[in-house]
Amino acid sequence: MDQSFEDFLELKSKQPVEEEHTASKKGNNPTSVSWGFRTREVRVTKIPNHFQAKKTENILILVAFSIGLGSTWRFPYLCHQNGGGSFLLMYFILLLLLGIPLMYMEMVIGQWLRMDNIQAWKYMVPWLSGVGYSSILACVLVVLYNSALVSWSLFYLGQSFDYPLPWQNCPLIENLSMVGNTCLWSEPHQYFWYHTLLRASNQMEEGIEALVLNVTVCLFATWIFLYVTMVTRIKISVLMMIFSILFPNVLLLCFFIRTLYLNGMKASLWRLVTTELSVLASLDAWRQAGGHVLYSLGLGMGTITTFSTYQPRGENYIKWASFVAMANLATSLLSSSVIFLVVGYWTTTSGTMCVNRSVSNLINLIANGVLPKAAWPPGDIIHNPPLEYLNWINQLPSNLKSQVIHHTLPCSILMQTEKIMEGPGLSYVAFSQAISQFPGSSFWAIIFFMSLAIMGLGTMLTLLEGIVLPLQKSISTFAKHPKLVQVLVCLGGFLGSLIFSSRPGSYVVFLFDDLLVPMVLIIIVVIQNLSLAWLYGIKRFRAEVFGQLGGLVWAPFTFLWSYVTLPTLLVLLTIYFLNLYYSGSPYYVSWNDSMSHEVKRPYKKIALGWVTFLSVLALLPILVYPLQHWWYLDDPNICETLEKPLSSKKTVTVPNRVTQWPVHPMRKLTLRNQEKSKALFQSKSPPENFLHPQILITKKDSENYSTFSLPNATLPSQIGFSTLAIHEVAKYTGHSESCLDSQNTGEK
Repeated sequence: MDQSFEDFLELKSKQPVEEEHTASKKGNNPTSVSWGFRTREVRVTKIPNHFQAKKTENILILVAFSIGLGSTWRFPYLCHQNGGGSFLLMYFILLLLLGIPLMYMEMVIGQWLRMDNIQAWKYMVPWLSGVGYSSILACVLVVLYNSALVSWSLFYLGQSFDYPLPWQNCPLIENLSMVGNTCLWSEPHQYFWYHTLLRASNQMEEGIEALVLNVTVCLFATWIFLYVTMVTRIKISVLMMIFSILFPNVLLLCFFIRTLYLNGMKASLWRLVTTELSVLASLDAWRQAGGHVLYSLGLGMGTITTFSTYQPRGENYIKWASFVAMANLATSLLSSSVIFLVVGYWTTTSGTMCVNRSVSNLINLIANGVLPKAAWPPGDIIHNPPLEYLNWINQLPSNLKSQVIHHTLPCSILMQTEKIMEGPGLSYVAFSQAISQFPGSSFWAIIFFMSLAIMGLGTMLTLLEGIVLPLQKSISTFAKHPKLVQVLVCLGGFLGSLIFSSRPGSYVVFLFDDLLVPMVLIIIVVIQNLSLAWLYGIKRFRAEVFGQLGGLVWAPFTFLWSYVTLPTLLVLLTIYFLNLYYSGSPYYVSWNDSMSHEVKRPYKKIALGWVTFLSVLALLPILVYPLQHWWYLDDPNICETLEKPLSSKKTVTVPNRVTQWPVHPMRKLTLRNQEKSKALFQSKSPPENFLHPQILITKKDSENYSTFSLPNATLPSQIGFSTLAIHEVAKYTGHSESCLDSQNTGEK
């Protein structure tokens, strides 16, 4: 290694580190040097964070986020939809190639820069400063449809206080016109999900203007709870967070042990661990696995970077990133095992076996006087196809038919395949079935859906903190009125989430979850990875981290960021585009009310148009900032500012930060620049403290500052810059050499 580069690392490591940039007075904020843009850092003196910024608590926050609704709700239905073991294998591969390296990257960036997600990317690549704002908009999209999931959990929680549980038996329905309107063709738990909770329409375009009252009330309660929690800054202790992580897993373990004794156990577990080549060759399955890796770990949402800013220096983030990823995987496997066992039970007890059990149950009820003798089934009914049993029930008088249906066992008469349910409600339906197998099922239902609601609220609080904190630091209005952003976020969140309480609300949730959010997250992570690896520069990044933290970034991960994660993300993004626009219309799973079972329907063009519109809206800040920077690069006021004498003006000295060198965020410090740097260091009259200057901000009045400030800006009036020095300053400030030459000529 060249001596000048070694001198650079030594100086960087010896320089005192400032934890946070401060100004002398409120309102005296330094102007950003990079690219000469008029920017202003807003410092929040009072952070309204209800979490304590400590090492253990922040790690637990990330663990709780990773094992939240993504592991207990999203992963199981994706795994069931994509072949079980095949999806597990794909997810594990992408977790190693994408999840852990990218999570490590965001953790190191947060600890290195001590900046939130917006400020971090604004510092590293200013003309891509909009990445941070796009991450916030992605968080908004996730929070909106996660509020619907929490409202579903709250509704189940409210219904759990009834005994017997309302989803265990078919409802007593009067004046039945056709047997298809009953739950004879579906599971009672599935009937409860679509008819009682969602009141689902037959397709996405129907009933979108009508809100379902019970879901709307639960949605309102969700946002009220979130607002009160954020405003009152409820302190969540370490013990509470550990309990919120361990308790749901203990419940899942209890469910797993109980469902092991259900019929069809062996076939279910075998399907969970068996891989199929046809599924492994499916691009759509890889797309969903990659999207879930980003979603479950919170990559691209900015929460990892924001919370990592509070971690103490010297953390082993390889260990913590691996720990969070493995905790996520363990919870996902446990919840998926429960759901696969329940689905296997449905498959085993459906069809002919369900008819046999129903006939035996009817005979017992008649013998005990619960049903009249007119309900006695034909003697040969058990030897006929299941459809004959349904036809016999349909021929009964209305009152008697209603009683027979009400006392029908909780099994599907016609369901004979594993595809009884594929939509996003699978987890709720399957867990409610597992709860029904316990004695004292109401008690188990209360504690499970309460823990599910707490997990969902915890996930939303983490996302909301990732939205609120950066906005309060970056926007002056929110900095002056910290509670204003909380009011706006919660009020806007409630109004925006009302779409999910409509009759096709569950289909809109699936649209967000399957197409919109994963595609936005992949684009954001692609830009972040590209910015760090190829624009900011891996070598420069390692040198900066070494000087700031005293340790080098792990070399294998830098290789992955440059040559593995970025190409993999681009492939996944290509698959998303092909799936959305070129390979035929994607589909969603809806409820056919006339036949009482699920059907697949293609999305209409208007739905895909909304996906495109919301994607562009979320990514719009990424496009705005390059245009803004390009506009200000041609600002003639930059040279005028340099030509004005600075010695007569009052200056404010701001303590230097390591992250302020080098100023130009696009220039890598490579070995090709070492000769020029060495010549600069060895010049007869080098600029004093060139590597670590004190930034001098020209104070025009109590509030305004010059547009551009140069490190040691008073030096040009005292000494002459050599031509080489001018080139070096131009290189690191991003201003044209002609501008600096004119300044030098004027001084001469």
